[in-house]
Amino acid sequence: MSSRHPVFNQQVLIDTTPLPENIPKVREIGASSAPLLSASYFIGARCKAYNDDYMLCKTQAHGKGELECMKEGRKVTRCAASVLDDMNKACLEEFRRHWGCLEQNNQQLWHCRRAETLLNACVFDKLKLEKTIPGTPEGETPVHLRKRQIYSQNR
Repeated sequence: MSSRHPVFNQQVLIDTTPLPENIPKVREIGASSAPLLSASYFIGARCKAYNDDYMLCKTQAHGKGELECMKEGRKVTRCAASVLDDMNKACLEEFRRHWGCLEQNNQQLWHCRRAETLLNACVFDKLKLEKTIPGTPEGETPVHLRKRQIYSQNR
């Protein structure tokens, strides 16, 4: 037995240090993981150039690029926020149905293929963004486009 008694710290720590002036200000997205997962492929499609610039900066900084890569990171955040705004304006019902399904099914995409199909069609028709899964083998039909799906539920 230990003679030391446990001490719990329940305080919230907030860093009030302002960012340098040369880093552009951007509002945080404010979305939970389900909407971000639902929109992730479309964010990747529209924001690929910004993501690549950010990852290149991080690679060249050898893991020490927190402040050096902040400008690129802010561009990624702005781009992702614009995709979410556009999806909310153009396909709100389909978007909510899909991320709601993800939220209810432990973020597992295969549970929500019906809602995903409707969302993909809406986003393609109205925003001209297409879902592509990186690393899909050449000549193989991506899982979300297969004719015969295995549905976990009738949602």
